[in-house]
Amino acid sequence: MMEISEEKHYVTRMGWLRASVLGANDGILSTTSIVIGVAAASHDRNAVVLAALAGLIAGAMSMAAGEYVSVSSQADSESSDLKREEAELSEKPEEELTELAGIYVSRGLEPELALQVATQLSNHNALEAHARDELGINDITTAKPLQAAMASLAAFVFGGLLPFVVSILAPLAYMVYIQYVLSIIFLMILGAVAAKTGGSIISIAISRIAFWGTAAMAMTALVGHIFSLSVT
Repeated sequence: MMEISEEKHYVTRMGWLRASVLGANDGILSTTSIVIGVAAASHDRNAVVLAALAGLIAGAMSMAAGEYVSVSSQADSESSDLKREEAELSEKPEEELTELAGIYVSRGLEPELALQVATQLSNHNALEAHARDELGINDITTAKPLQAAMASLAAFVFGGLLPFVVSILAPLAYMVYIQYVLSIIFLMILGAVAAKTGGSIISIAISRIAFWGTAAMAMTALVGHIFSLSVT
């Protein structure tokens, strides 16, 4: 009997990896940006800490809710497509079999072999075969709203804790600089870990996240500075 070795495929991590990376990245970046903006406009630590806490809580809930709604919409679309496909299989099985065989022909099989493959797969589980090969829906790509929402929430809180703790401990005079340096370091680490986990190029991931992180924090610092000048 042939032994099938297990292979590591990065696509199997796509659902939770995307939500986790996005959540942690946003947790660090958005919370830090809020803190930098407030710190640039005010020298009141209570205001800075409160802004960090509010940004952390609001951002985590927003990320979870947004991810849940977004992925739920995808799940609803998938469910609708599967129901329609199931109805078509019941009403016109021969046409659906021909359609499935045509898909395999377009992928390189001879017509006779394609029909044999389509027939055997349909006898095993016709809906599964059409879902996978016609609609592109399988166990790996199937939308999981609750998983995505929880991953986003946990990751955002994990990322947002860094600027929150820094807002409590860092000297007010150097708050903006310390927040920026530590956040960029952690963003780069996050980018490297995500790239390694997802099998992409680490240097590109680090450069991308450092550039956009710097741009976001610089913009909020500028807004805070302008606001500070306008009220003095």
